[in-house]
Amino acid sequence: MTDPLALARSIDEEACLATLSEMVRHKSYTETPGERVLAEHMVRLMQDMGLDEAYLMPVEGERVNAIGIWRGTGGGKSLLFNGHLDTNPATEGWTVDPWGGLVDDTFIYGIGVSNMKAGDAAYLCALRSLIERGVRLKGDVILTFVIGELQGGVGTYAAVKSGLRADYFINSEPSDLQAITMHAEAFTFVIELEGVTRHLSKREEAVDAILAACELVPELSDLTFSDAPSEEHRSINRVHVGVMHGALGRDLHEWRPPQVADFVRLKGSGRYGPGQTQDNALADIRKVLDGLCARHPGLKAEVRAEARADRPIMPAFEVAKDSPIVTALNAAYKAVRGTDQPTGAITPPGFFGTDAGHLFKHGGMTGVVCGPGGRYNTMPDERVDIADYLDCIRIYLLTLCHICEVA
Repeated sequence: MTDPLALARSIDEEACLATLSEMVRHKSYTETPGERVLAEHMVRLMQDMGLDEAYLMPVEGERVNAIGIWRGTGGGKSLLFNGHLDTNPATEGWTVDPWGGLVDDTFIYGIGVSNMKAGDAAYLCALRSLIERGVRLKGDVILTFVIGELQGGVGTYAAVKSGLRADYFINSEPSDLQAITMHAEAFTFVIELEGVTRHLSKREEAVDAILAACELVPELSDLTFSDAPSEEHRSINRVHVGVMHGALGRDLHEWRPPQVADFVRLKGSGRYGPGQTQDNALADIRKVLDGLCARHPGLKAEVRAEARADRPIMPAFEVAKDSPIVTALNAAYKAVRGTDQPTGAITPPGFFGTDAGHLFKHGGMTGVVCGPGGRYNTMPDERVDIADYLDCIRIYLLTLCHICEVA
């Protein structure tokens, strides 16, 4: 009789760390040839594991996903794992080699190790551990290593459109091993404020667009949307202004600072939960702008959504907390760590957009977001706690055995 917990406790930690270190040493900046090189590496790893299928899936241009399938003996539920290989660029301020794959007593370091190569390596190593021990599962296991998450999830969107499906999925975005059962949908908006210019000597007669914008930003930061179905949904509502440019006219001339600025263009991002809509979010922003204009007579304000026609929007995602995939993950976490797994629309991950949205909306699949990393994400010396990474492998292994069933 196979004891999944005994298997989880006996994973080859050194080999698991070596696998992740090697992935970190691949410079897989998003939309660069390095994505494909790492995808090819993942296919070789899956072939070496003995998966029934391991192949490159075209996405766009020369960009490809790496897909692996391990077929079960029959009679069990199938489970799909999902994570992206593309990374942000390394910033200034690093004290270790971003592509060195350095491992010390506590952490493993590298650009993209948290977002999200540790999650990718964790599900690869979980399945490899089962295969190396001769364990067979009844249900199929699908491993998807995608690209283009940073372009709206084009890789996962392509995988779903190709017909890849499973009964359940786990997206391994960094959540510090918390079970994220809801996250927001994201949209980008542009606001334009038009005031009335005067020379500074007569600024009392002007309508200063910059002053109005400075008043507007904190109002938007405090905004939640009026169509939240529950307080949990409202907890992942957020508005943020990330760009503000004010000067003279729509061309934003900067060479005449003695004049009161009559035009400001702001760009920001909004987050809203499942069941909420972008139209309502824009209407709520419009109400804030109407109040601003009422306080500044003569001010005009417009808001519009901005999106690229060639990029998907990451949808919101939700799963019931009593879904089999959530309860299986919760049970695995407790078996490994001895405590209850934090579960729900937990922030900051609840504000993220992830590929879980595409699996949920376009693939019609039920799943959960849970992965190692998070607290040291997207920062100099990006790193992941070794203990979290290894525990994630154990949690995934137990979840595989529960969902897919040991044959």
